[in-house]
Amino acid sequence: MQSSVSAIIDDLSNVIFGKKQQIKLALTCLFSEGHLLIEDLPGMGKTTLSHALAAVLGLSYQRIQFTSDLLPADILGTNVFNSNEHSFSFHKGPIFSQVVLADEINRAGPKTQSALLEAMEEQQVTVDGKKYSLPTPFFVIATQNPLHQSGTYPLPESQLDRFLMRISLGFPPKEAEKRLLLNMQKRDYSQLPQRITEQQLAQIQTQISNITLSNPVIDYIIELVNYTRESNNFAASLSPRASMALAKAAKSWAYIDGRDFVMPEDVQAVFASVCQHRLGLHNESGEAQVIQILKAVMVPV
Repeated sequence: MQSSVSAIIDDLSNVIFGKKQQIKLALTCLFSEGHLLIEDLPGMGKTTLSHALAAVLGLSYQRIQFTSDLLPADILGTNVFNSNEHSFSFHKGPIFSQVVLADEINRAGPKTQSALLEAMEEQQVTVDGKKYSLPTPFFVIATQNPLHQSGTYPLPESQLDRFLMRISLGFPPKEAEKRLLLNMQKRDYSQLPQRITEQQLAQIQTQISNITLSNPVIDYIIELVNYTRESNNFAASLSPRASMALAKAAKSWAYIDGRDFVMPEDVQAVFASVCQHRLGLHNESGEAQVIQILKAVMVPV
């Protein structure tokens, strides 16, 4: 299975040039059964990454373009009256896919944004009092534009906390951008090979849950989150949910690196992506504060 994971990273690296670290973080989030928030400027490859990820995993994919006039029913679906049968039938919305791209989520109003909450947390939606289960696996990739851009609505803290990780792709290195300009033909994601099946993905997630998390590493995670609770430098502190998210992500990172145990370096590798948005830090300005936390807490030996 490890060779398949390496092949997935290589395939995605041939689509998103020069961003192996961000690709590994996106896979980490999926393997941890979480949801991913990508915050960046338009045109950075956010949509490309999500579409390619679904293709190499062989998962169904839907893109929802969030706009100011988008309604919850446009996402979840609605009951439609069938005049022949004199009854209502439920027409599923685009949320009923295994990989859902919520594109520019912060361009929609709060009511529409909140329509994702139950789906992300419970893997089900409720329409007219009836519950409908979503497919397995279920992975939401939401993209948002920086808040200084016009026409954006900031996501509330309760919804930000539903995302296991937040990443930023950033500008590509010069060599990667040159490679991009030399290969500007339209990409056909259906040509990407499927590397694993749904059953194998479920096996990977089971194996990750069994990865060893030693007491010293658990203590290290607790010390990191406690530092944010005792410091006055942050708009918010890390909750117990953040502790669990950090542990899950560290296990997945260790698995991707080919180990069946977690090291402090795994926790450090995912710390910024798991915790920055929970601390109320922006991608641009939060890096220095994340480094401050990691330097302030002693690493177990």
